[in-house]
Amino acid sequence: MLLPSPLHSQRSLLLTLVILLGSGFLATSLLSYYASRDAIRDTIINTELPLTSDTVYSEIQKDLVRPVLISSMMARDTFVRDWVVAGEKDPQQLTRYLKEVMDHNSAYTSFFVSNSSLTYYQAKGVLKKINPQEARDTWYYRVRDMAEPYEINVDPDLANKDNLTFFINYKVFDYHNNFIGATGVGLTVDAVIKLIDRYEQRYQRSVYFVDAFGRLVLTGAQGGPQGAKIGQSLRQLPDLSDLQSKMPKPQSGNYQYDVQGAGHFLNVRYIPELNWYLFVDKPEDGALSDVRESLYLNLSICLVVMLVVLFLLNRVVRRFQIRIETQATLDSLTGLPNRRGFDDMAVQAIHDARRDRTALSALLLDLDHFKRLNDTHGHLAGDEVLIGFADDVRRCLRETDITCRWGGEEFIILLKDTDNTGARRVAEKIRLLAEQHTYVFSGKALQVTVSLGLTELHPDDTLQSLIARADQALYSAKQTGRNRVCTEKAVPA
Repeated sequence: MLLPSPLHSQRSLLLTLVILLGSGFLATSLLSYYASRDAIRDTIINTELPLTSDTVYSEIQKDLVRPVLISSMMARDTFVRDWVVAGEKDPQQLTRYLKEVMDHNSAYTSFFVSNSSLTYYQAKGVLKKINPQEARDTWYYRVRDMAEPYEINVDPDLANKDNLTFFINYKVFDYHNNFIGATGVGLTVDAVIKLIDRYEQRYQRSVYFVDAFGRLVLTGAQGGPQGAKIGQSLRQLPDLSDLQSKMPKPQSGNYQYDVQGAGHFLNVRYIPELNWYLFVDKPEDGALSDVRESLYLNLSICLVVMLVVLFLLNRVVRRFQIRIETQATLDSLTGLPNRRGFDDMAVQAIHDARRDRTALSALLLDLDHFKRLNDTHGHLAGDEVLIGFADDVRRCLRETDITCRWGGEEFIILLKDTDNTGARRVAEKIRLLAEQHTYVFSGKALQVTVSLGLTELHPDDTLQSLIARADQALYSAKQTGRNRVCTEKAVPA
């Protein structure tokens, strides 16, 4: 059965970690984003928009308080009541009065309608006679019969080419509490539009008004939803057409709709004084832009963290892998290459020698009577001798030479670019150094000798045949008295 290669295992590990880290970071970021988004949506729908709607409504009421007070003062003015009770003898007196009220209070218009003569007085003079059969005069009879002292409504102004005007209609009573007419002032719609623009800038919301028939009756200077103009019906706006069915009766609430894929939050409030609906609209993109930016920032940070972690992990894994591979090819006691490490280097050395047509010699070494040393002084003493002997061998070799602990007390050396003559000099150097070196263990002096077998690479050699000849030479050194160097030559064919 084939085992996976280290490179494949490393890639699999890194891929698994990428998937786990990426999935964890992505899941955490998305969960955080959706939780924040839902919380913001809930806050907008249930808190921000209703609060803004209430605030706008209060400000509209506040901005209309002054005209209401003016109308209230007119309704209680003794001059108006005395003039009506006296029989409305000089209309110019009342028109001068109405003009003074209009000019002094910066109103767009001021008026009085007499209940006895049904005459409509305006600052410019007598405007008309009220006719109960005329639709545009129904407002007067509505005011006459209502229980409240005044109302605010929007109607076309006959005195101003039927432009829409906000009227504050106030009931007038004589000194015996008898209804004698209606008075008040009017504000231009343009003035109220400026108020709406001010609200929109202050609260960063779109504000507009819709009547009970679903028609836009008042917007800011930029228009209503999707740029709709005054007089346009919600039916003409596909994204809001479903709200049309909710308009004929007082209906307040929160809604959501999409315009070309962009979400909008909408709060609708019914205003009974005007019989209108106040719409406060907030686009979702603006509300969630900070959350989206936070999501993108989190994902970017997570990506950077993941890349850094993977980079560091890859370095650690590679170092650990190199360390493991190195340990697997080194002898743990002497630090020399073991057989596994030697094989790869030896095959490459033979290949290089043949390619470059240079000599290559092999030395096989065996410590003499090493078993007796172990039995006499113990294996720890034997280990100390092996370590010291390995150091001696290193000092006798070049950096390009290859040495290996072949097993037990045996060592093998490959001498690059070295023939038999040069190899024998190196072998004798090692033999003499071992013979003269005293190894100390636990205060005891230990000495060993070494037998060496020497051979040179031939054109038809393999690594196995080269080592076999060196082994034969070592056997000869052992058989002829030990502590010597023997050479094994190939027999010509």
